[in-house]
Amino acid sequence: MVAVFDKEMTVAQALELERPALQPMLAPFDGFHETQHAVTGTCLISFDRNRYSVAAKAVRRAVQVRAYADRIVVRMGDEVIADHPRFFGRDRTIYDPWHYLPVLVNKPGALRNGAPFQGWDLPPALARLRRKLGSDDDADRRFVRVLAAVLSDGLDAVEGAVREALDAGAVSDEVVLNILSRRREPPGAASIVTPGDLALMHPPIANCARYDSLRGLHAAA
Repeated sequence: MVAVFDKEMTVAQALELERPALQPMLAPFDGFHETQHAVTGTCLISFDRNRYSVAAKAVRRAVQVRAYADRIVVRMGDEVIADHPRFFGRDRTIYDPWHYLPVLVNKPGALRNGAPFQGWDLPPALARLRRKLGSDDDADRRFVRVLAAVLSDGLDAVEGAVREALDAGAVSDEVVLNILSRRREPPGAASIVTPGDLALMHPPIANCARYDSLRGLHAAA
């Protein structure tokens, strides 16, 4: 319904009256074009002459690709398994290294040589740990052990554990994993506070001599 202007009504007042009717038109446009694609054995889908990575668990599965004006969102059922900025060139592969973490756990050597991990922008604490561990094969394995914990504990928890270890001067995957394990332990049982009116007036006193005296009475009998 269009508001009827009163002579004393300002433009701002008229717009305020029309706001409920205009609200649907003011809402952000959420249009997308959805198509179905098959994920390759290298965790990629092809869309509009480019390739985008998806979570490793979707390998060789059918997924739904939603193309927005600025993003490519990939879903498997109700779960979002990839979300990339849309690229409008051609013949480019857009990786998210975290999509390949389960693969990396089984092949730590890919950390230095695998295409998805080139130029990986790691969170600050993880990047520090990576530099301090070094870049030989053993360092790769140790660092991948820490990264693998993201699958069970989450990135924020792992980042916090790495930060705690580094602040303590410990450059060790074992220390990081021990911190995570400690944080997963359930809190100890709360101590029971005895109400004042139930407290003993005369707490019992440990006196072994009383036990000996009882033994003597039984012996005499």
